[in-house]
Amino acid sequence: MPLRAMNDLVAHNASLADELSDAVMRVLNSGWYILGREVKAFEEAFAAYCGVPFAIGVANGTDALELALAGVGVGRGDRVALVANAGGYGTSAVNALGAVGVYVDVDLDTQLIDASALDRVLAGADIRAVIVTHLYGRLADMAELMAVADRHGVKVVEDCAQAHGASRDNRRAGSFGHVAAFSFYPTKNLGALGDAGAVVTGDAAIAERVGRLRQYGWDRKYHMTLAPARNSRLDEVQAAVLSVKLPHVDAWNARRIALASFYAEAITHPKVALPAVDGTSYVAHLYVVRTTDRDDLAAHLRAEGVPCEVHYPYPDHRQPAAGDRYAGVSLPTTEQLCAEVLTLPCYPEMSDADAEHVAAAVNRWGA
Repeated sequence: MPLRAMNDLVAHNASLADELSDAVMRVLNSGWYILGREVKAFEEAFAAYCGVPFAIGVANGTDALELALAGVGVGRGDRVALVANAGGYGTSAVNALGAVGVYVDVDLDTQLIDASALDRVLAGADIRAVIVTHLYGRLADMAELMAVADRHGVKVVEDCAQAHGASRDNRRAGSFGHVAAFSFYPTKNLGALGDAGAVVTGDAAIAERVGRLRQYGWDRKYHMTLAPARNSRLDEVQAAVLSVKLPHVDAWNARRIALASFYAEAITHPKVALPAVDGTSYVAHLYVVRTTDRDDLAAHLRAEGVPCEVHYPYPDHRQPAAGDRYAGVSLPTTEQLCAEVLTLPCYPEMSDADAEHVAAAVNRWGA
């Protein structure tokens, strides 16, 4: 039976409909809609979930990256190391600050930033910070990457937009770097009913700075002490919604991992490379396979009633908006991945029969 879409958000929210409705009505009836009790309660709960003392709610995940970078002192002209295969969100944040992106190639198997390549980049340029993106729900090897960054005196910003709840050695994504950014876009492992984000950190000074930067640079109302700042505030409705959903994230992640584990066993096509399923360090935000004939596989799957997408087809250093700025940059693994990756459906409300249909359709390709 065909799947309706890559994600079924109606089904995702249906089981919590009464609680979500109550949360929205609680905010409506409170008369307080910006930076009130709901935001404070969610910030405290999410910080505790991540295992850090501080969380600062903001308007969306890209703002969270920008404010996290600003929180560790990145400004105009500073260089920031980052990957180019993660959809451009890090690049957008770097550009918004007037900083300069320095791209680092990735590992073919994990599709995450390559520690050796990062070491070479940090040794060869004056870098202020590095964004470590936990792509597709896979937690990077933060012990190795923090050692590299520490050796060069570079601040680490974790991009956790796709890794809510991913953990290794009982530490969750967001608790390793100097600061971390989360998105709560509706399709995320923890998603709002619109745009929302957060910055988390264990550093009180960074938390205080980000808290001011998200609201005009105020230290008190109408008194601006930091620049450049912005208006980027998590609203009360989204905070209340996220508070309802947060206790369910681990169960949703477990279902995602179970589906990914099923795919790992059931998909046997010799032309399709599958991602490793590494327990809780991979929370399967996206289940991304690779093949050298992606367009043909995608057309076959859609004909079989299986939706699929490409995350992400255009490397940042080859985007038209970059002009010829990175014409001399070569990132062979990044460019290979952007030509080969294809995302299959993987979300908590998928049935076993749905997953079987997807796997069987992949295996029938070319038959």
